[in-house]
Amino acid sequence: MSKTTLFANLNIPSKHSQRLNSLLVEDAKISFLGDLDQARMNASNPMTEIDLGGKTVLPGLCDFHLHLANTAEKLDAVDCETDSLQECLDRVALKAQNSPAGEWIIGYGWNHNAWEPAEYGTASQLDAISNQHPVFLHAKSLHAAWVNIIAMRIAGIDRNMPDPEGGLILRDPSGEPTGILLENAAFLASDLLPKPSAEQTAKKILKAQAFFHSLGLTSVHDFDRFESAEALLRLADQGLLKLRVSKNLPSEEVERVIEENWREKLTRPPFIRPGWLKVFADGALGPQSAAMLEPYEGSTNKGMLLLNAADLAKLGIKAALAGWPLSVHAIGDRAVREVLDGYSLLRQMELEHHLTPLPQRIEHVQIIHPDDMQRMRELGIIASVQPIHAASDMFTADHYWGKRCEHAYAYQSLLSYGIDVRFGSDAPVESPDPFLGIHASVTRQRQNGQPNPQGWYPQQRVTLQQAIDAYTQPLPGNGKTALLEKGMPADFIVLDQDPFQIDPGELAELKPCMTVVAGEVVFSR
Repeated sequence: MSKTTLFANLNIPSKHSQRLNSLLVEDAKISFLGDLDQARMNASNPMTEIDLGGKTVLPGLCDFHLHLANTAEKLDAVDCETDSLQECLDRVALKAQNSPAGEWIIGYGWNHNAWEPAEYGTASQLDAISNQHPVFLHAKSLHAAWVNIIAMRIAGIDRNMPDPEGGLILRDPSGEPTGILLENAAFLASDLLPKPSAEQTAKKILKAQAFFHSLGLTSVHDFDRFESAEALLRLADQGLLKLRVSKNLPSEEVERVIEENWREKLTRPPFIRPGWLKVFADGALGPQSAAMLEPYEGSTNKGMLLLNAADLAKLGIKAALAGWPLSVHAIGDRAVREVLDGYSLLRQMELEHHLTPLPQRIEHVQIIHPDDMQRMRELGIIASVQPIHAASDMFTADHYWGKRCEHAYAYQSLLSYGIDVRFGSDAPVESPDPFLGIHASVTRQRQNGQPNPQGWYPQQRVTLQQAIDAYTQPLPGNGKTALLEKGMPADFIVLDQDPFQIDPGELAELKPCMTVVAGEVVFSR
């Protein structure tokens, strides 16, 4: 494609009365938006013209929270997101039958809360499928793992092994491990999984990139680790990266991040920029390890708090002095409050060190006490949330949190308080399809219409414009995102239908017919 491309006869949903039916791209940026005849007069030669036939153009969408390498790996792994435990076992068995003896069987997506009865699987059930393969199955939440006896033997997990800090090995009444590893206990086995080379990871990410383009994603915030960073840099060197990536790194490696100057390494315009350091404050809803102010319904369990405010502030100022903001995983309301306490201390430290306040984030915010919303806004903390979780989790949340769900997945409340809200998917926990997230946030329903025509806690529905903004607006200090404005990067998608003109229930079915990144058509159907 030439450096100048005119996209003609298009529809750009606009808040203004100005007619926008053409978009001119020069040198990877938008140079003109407006009337077609005027665009043709403004264009330089030679020029390529693409007639879109009245189709709708939206900014390219950004997933503000996913795991890039993990999502790429899931494309080749066993899909364990099933309606029953037996169906999950059947899928693992099929994979084992077609895999050489001794090769690890890896799967993603099981959720025991969706099975009847809602019980965990066991190591012996996996061993009954095959005693020739170690098996490691990631839970849908990525906060638990299900392994077989062979995998536990390789990892040295037995009745005498103590629970690791921040983790739990589930055991039967006799004290034997059951095969379920919660939180940090999962690392006992996952650290032994075969490690792909940077080249292998790069190839998988390249495959995932094409998948993301087909969904309308032109940028992502990646929460995988250094292996993903190395693979992304390799793709950038080869000129193969066509996805804008904000690369986050693990906070427990903060010394390495600073000493190896990863902030400079990841400053690789136009497609890679440094992002945030990821911290964990608690677990997840499914395994009841999210830290709660009050116990889960029908129990005395309040989940697992993995940090305290003082330690978070100490880490935060160390990172801030090296230019890194924090992004803290906090699902339960107790965890959210502790993180806000930590951020309050950090804001004071930033002032003492004469630092410009950095764009600190909380990931997930799946339940927040109403007393904490105003403080979150005053501290300038970004809420990075995943609307598809509301659709997936609604019945589990009702079961474990009861009436507290009034303040769960509270997207409209967060927006109403003036909190900066961004949407993502947490893929591979959920599908990275942004239109599933848009549908879930606008309707508060699953795709089958559950739980009712009004949606789950309908007061938390957002408008379609709010949803699109949450998938497209740039974050402070994180560069430009795909806004349809003159001078902005030419990242946009083309839809056969105008989302503002269809029933909200149909939003989940939308698929781009074209995706453009830096003025280049990277996907079309």
